[in-house]
This record gives sequence, C-alpha cells and structure tokens, in this order.
Amino acid sequence: MTANFPKEVTLIEVGPRDGFQFEKQFIPTELKSEIICSLVDAGLKHIQVASFVNLSRVPQMADAEEVVSRLPESQGVIFSGLVLNTKGVQRALRAGLKHVEISISVSDTHSRKNAGVSFDQAVTGMKDMIRLARTESMGVRAGIQCAFGCVYEGNVSRERIISLIRYYASQKVDAIALSDTTGMANPMSLKQLLPTLIPECGEIPLVLHLHDTRGLGLANLMAALDCGVIQFDTAMAGMGGCPFVPGAAGNIATEDTVHLLESMGICTGVDIAGVSKCSHRLEDYLAKQFPGRMHRLMLQEGFQL
Repeated sequence: MTANFPKEVTLIEVGPRDGFQFEKQFIPTELKSEIICSLVDAGLKHIQVASFVNLSRVPQMADAEEVVSRLPESQGVIFSGLVLNTKGVQRALRAGLKHVEISISVSDTHSRKNAGVSFDQAVTGMKDMIRLARTESMGVRAGIQCAFGCVYEGNVSRERIISLIRYYASQKVDAIALSDTTGMANPMSLKQLLPTLIPECGEIPLVLHLHDTRGLGLANLMAALDCGVIQFDTAMAGMGGCPFVPGAAGNIATEDTVHLLESMGICTGVDIAGVSKCSHRLEDYLAKQFPGRMHRLMLQEGFQL
C-alpha cells in the first residue's frame, strides 16, 4: 500500500439531500426519515438531510422542515442542510439545524443556471450567509462548485478558487468542500491542483465532492487520497447529479467507496450492508435502479465481500 494512504477516512452521506432532490417522483417524508435513521444506524456520522432552497426549482425539498423535525437524537452525528441564500439559512435555523452547507460556483454560467445569480452576486450572498450563520452559532461548511471544470465554460480560474478558499479560511469555517460538479476531474488534474489548494486551507479540513459522470469517481478518490484528502461526500447507491448540468451522473456510491477503502485496510466505520438496505428500499419504491454496484451485489445469494 502507498505510504501516503490514511488509516481512516470520513464519509459524508449526501444521498438524502443531493440524491433525493434529483428525483422527480416525490419521496414521502416518512420514507426519507426512515432512510436517514437507517443511515445513522449504519455508522454514518455526517448526513446532509435537506436543501433549503426555492421550492419551485427543487420541489423534492418541500418537506425540508418536516424531515428535520423527525431527525433522531444521535450524539456525535452531524445533520446539515444546503442553503443558497440568507433566507435558506433562516429556514434551516428555524427548523432546528445546527449546521449548514454554503456553496457557490466559480463558473458564472453555472451559477446563473443553478442559483439564478452571477458569480459576483454569489460571493456577496455567500459572505452574508456565513455572517448570519456564525451570528447564530451554526456550523458552516463552505463549498466551491465546478472546481475542476465547467461544461459551459471549460477550465475555471484557479485564482478564483484560491481566492475563495482564502476567504473561507479567514472566516474559520468548519470545512471547505471542492465539488467536481460536472465530473470533469481526472486523477492527473487532481494531483496537479490539490497540492496547490490544500495548503491554502490551513488547519481546516478539505472535503471532496466527486461525481461519476465519466466513470472516474473512484479513480479520482484514489488520487485525492494520495494527496492527503481524508474526507469525501458519497451518496447511497450513487444517487444524485445536477439538474443544471447536461449529462451529469450521480455521486460516488457510498457502498462502492466503503468496499474500496475497507478492502485496502482503510477504516470508514460504515456498515455496507446497512447502507445497501437503504438503497434497495428506495429503488423498490421508485421502481428504478441507481448506478452503484456494491448494493446490487449484496443481493446476490452467496456473495461475499
């Protein structure tokens, strides 16, 4: 094993947020709540549970407050919600969440399509959101979307990314997340970019949010591990995508990621069978198959990890 690989990795489950909101068929609040509880039982210590966004654009999240009201009392588990403006922060706060995910795109075109604002407007809004969240003693994870390229604009400005990271670091956010929103990253581009960005984070953890659009999700995870990243967003069964990115595939699957890491002797603390049961239940309800692999293999009689 490469000496750079860690002994432990933290996985942040984004299925109930990033995954659910991509589904056109409404998922009942009761089912959302039961899946979140089961994910906690499976060992996930950080779960994104909802988006507090424009309901006309993301109707799947119309019950965000109700979902939060049903969260289990689980010591040591972080439940967080995505917010795109101060109104979202206020909604999350009133709902009872203690942690928010603030994220803006470095691509002006993607920002307009995804959030309805320009990059400059997004920066102004981001500062207001961080200020409000900190005033209310909320935990803040600050993200950068399209950090590895944009389907509309191609390569994005490295200087713009570094500038955002430096601002986030100056505000002492709890974590900084880089999102491969369009799935354009590859192992080489990650190994070229991450050594430049990681030092800018200082003591603040860097999280990678990888999409599997071009089938490179786990290869990119391996490259990031080698660069020292030890926190990753994953989604049960590889759910998710981005409705404003043509052809965007889901996130790297939680079960696939757990299997890869554990088979290499890297501890995740996540029960792959428990997560797989959540994936099967949702697939049965939606009558569709998600792109992850391990959760399907777990159904095969006689299959052994």
